[in-house]
Formats: sequence, C-alpha cells, structure tokens
Amino acid sequence: MGKYFGTDGFRGEANQTLTADHAYQVGRFLGWYFGELKRKSGDRSAPRIVIGKDTRRSSYMFEYTLIAGLTASGADAYMLHVTTTPSVAYIARVDAFDCGIMISASHNPYFDNGIKLINSQGEKMDESVISLIEDYLDGNLCVFGNRYPELPYALRENIGKTVDYASGRNRYIGYLISLGMYSFRGMKVGLDCANGSSWNIAKSVFEALGATTYVINAEPDGLNINENAGSTHIEALQKFVRKNRLDVGFAYDGDADRCLCVDENGDVVTGDHILYVYGAYMKERGKLVNNTVVTTVMSNYGLYKAFDALGVGYAKTPVGDKYVYEYMTEHGCRLGGEQSGHIIFSKYATTGDGILTSMKIMEVIMAKKTPLSKLCEPLKIYPQVLLNIAVTEKDKAQDDCDVVAAVKRAEEQLNGCGRILVRASGTEPLGRIMVEAESKKICKELSD
Repeated sequence: MGKYFGTDGFRGEANQTLTADHAYQVGRFLGWYFGELKRKSGDRSAPRIVIGKDTRRSSYMFEYTLIAGLTASGADAYMLHVTTTPSVAYIARVDAFDCGIMISASHNPYFDNGIKLINSQGEKMDESVISLIEDYLDGNLCVFGNRYPELPYALRENIGKTVDYASGRNRYIGYLISLGMYSFRGMKVGLDCANGSSWNIAKSVFEALGATTYVINAEPDGLNINENAGSTHIEALQKFVRKNRLDVGFAYDGDADRCLCVDENGDVVTGDHILYVYGAYMKERGKLVNNTVVTTVMSNYGLYKAFDALGVGYAKTPVGDKYVYEYMTEHGCRLGGEQSGHIIFSKYATTGDGILTSMKIMEVIMAKKTPLSKLCEPLKIYPQVLLNIAVTEKDKAQDDCDVVAAVKRAEEQLNGCGRILVRASGTEPLGRIMVEAESKKICKELSD
C-alpha cells in the first residue's frame, strides 16, 4: 500500500483526507500520462477515460474536479453518471478506454469517498502507475527520463472534452441480462440497494429475467448511502424477507461490487457460503478449472472443512479482492472471493460484481430446484469474533512484541481447533483481530 492509495483506491473523509484538489491532481496526471503513452507510440489522438460515481453528495464534487483535471491535460472524459464499480470495469475493457475511474468509498459512510482506478483491461490499476500518481501528488514525479514538478496544460484544440456516456451503463445492464441462464419467473426476490449505485440497475436486471422484485433502500439522497442498509447492515433485509415471505434476498454495498444473501428463512448467507454453493455447483458440472476456489485469510475455517469433504481445493490470499483476482489470473482459476461478499467469476468479470453474484446464486437455486438454505446446509460455519481496534500506526501496532506474545498464547489455547488472525485494515486506520473457535465463548475470551 502507498501513502495515499490503499488496497481499494484513494479513500478517506471527503475534503479532509481526500480533497477536491487531490481529485484535480489525479485527473491532471491521468490525462497527461495516458496522452504521453499514446504520443510515444505515434498516436496523436486524445486519451479516453470513463468515469462512474456512487450516490454520495461529494461524488459530484469529485466527478467535476477529476474531469477538470483530465480535460486540462488533454483527455476526453466519458461520464457514466451514477453506476456500479463493476460496470466501469466492464465498459473500460469492452469499449477500449485508456483507463476507468470509479468515485466511491464502497461500504463506508456517506461522508467518506474514494477514487478507484481501473486499467484498460478492466482490472485494478497497475501499481507502477499508482506509484507515479503518488509521486506527482508529493511533487516528486520522475517519469519518461524527466522530472516533472508540474505538468503542462493542453492548449487550444488539444483541451479535452466531456461526453455523456449513459449508454455505456445501459449496455452493461444488457450484458448482465444476457448472462441469465434461467427464467426467474415465480420467484419472489428481495433487493437491498443500500441507497447506492445499484438502486437503478438491480431491479431492471431481475425484472427482465422474470423475478417478482421487492426493493428496499433505493431512494438515495446523497447522505443515506449504507445507512442501516445494504450488505453491512443486512438485518434490514432479513426482516424484510421474513415479513414478505420472500424466496431469497440480496444486499449490495454502496458501489455494488459485493453481495451478501438472505435465505428464505431470513438467515444470512455470507461470501463463504456463496463460494461454497457455487464452488460445489461448478465441481458437480466439471466446470471448476484447476479444482480450486480462491479465498482470503478471512474465510471461515468451516469453509475449508466443507471443501475438503467435497474434494475441492482452495488457495488463501491476503485480504482484498485485488489479491484474489491476481491469484486467479496467475493460476487460471474461475471462482474466488471474500467472506464480505466480493465474489469474482473470472469468466464473466474482472472484479467483484454484486449483481452478477446474486444472479449466479439464483442460477443454482433454479437449476437444482432447491431453496438457498438447503444449498448452504453442508457448510458448518465456526463461531467467529471480529474486533476492529482504532490505531495510529497499523503496522507498528501489529508488530508490537506484547501483541505478538498475546497472539501466541491464544493460539496455544486453541490447540489447532480454530484460528487467530491479526492484521491491519487496508482501507481504514484500524487493526483487525479475528478469532474462530468451537464456541462463541472461547472466541470472545481469546479475542478480548
């Protein structure tokens, strides 16, 4: 992780950690850098950069300042408006953009925001480019054999333009619908859109596939994104599914790159459950390439025991869908993800996609004519406690000798019947402590 960019972009409180000036400078760099790359290859055309945003009030401010920076450096900015992170990744790839930008702080509260950068392949931006952006923000940019304390402005006909590109978002919706292998007719489906990016997309997709949809938290006002809603507050959807006797429910986060589910009984279905259900479905059909599901170190101990019983192999990466995707690409794996609901189906997408994930779970339900609770039944989740501890220096806190000694003592008490994980958050000033054990009581004692 760099000084400004973490595992999921440049994120922080709007106009505190991440300011409008930062956004302008990021735009200036991207417009100039991709223009230079084109010129050095003999191409004099303007760079094309596509931008999407979530529903936070500050997203408009960052959209306009990013566009000002891009066009001032000679790039053309294509505006998808309010849309999901996976839609930006999809359009960046299929419409041959030089890069994509998503303005979102994902599951964070409304007063935070972030800048996520996506390369021309629809993947998270290369670390080498991120490092150059950080150097530019610090006034230390050295690239192409020169030092640039400031970047040149585009002049006259070389100043960039803005293009309304809502058609790109609509094409992404059409792509999702095209992936539907079964009609959802007769199914009552609940959708919690977190007052975020999915509010005007998810319902369209599910209704096009025949489902009777019941939608909550789809009235964004700029201040209510993720507020007691979506995948981080799934209790709202649980109550909604029970009250309306729905067949299944899906909850997205602010930018809809993750999804958690609620079964017909109102019980939560986590990312681990999703990996199990779809991994078993792929294994059964001979579609699980390399017989491997990619997880992170946060996946539950019970998931691995369930995979062992099925004869399914698994890999463990550091936390972050970026690391999951990198492993999947390197080893040719088709399914991977996180407990939090970032699930990657690499045959169809280059990033986690909440709406796609919910469609894939619906596919299994329809194919096997089995309710979600029964599909999840073989997976026995070990009790888990997760504590988030505010710290000033994440790495220093994690490596503290007293902390290391406490972890060792707790591991000795577990004696192999569970596990402990202490790590630094990739997006917030927090240390995270996770304990899994055979009972909640043991988890709480050891985590405390």
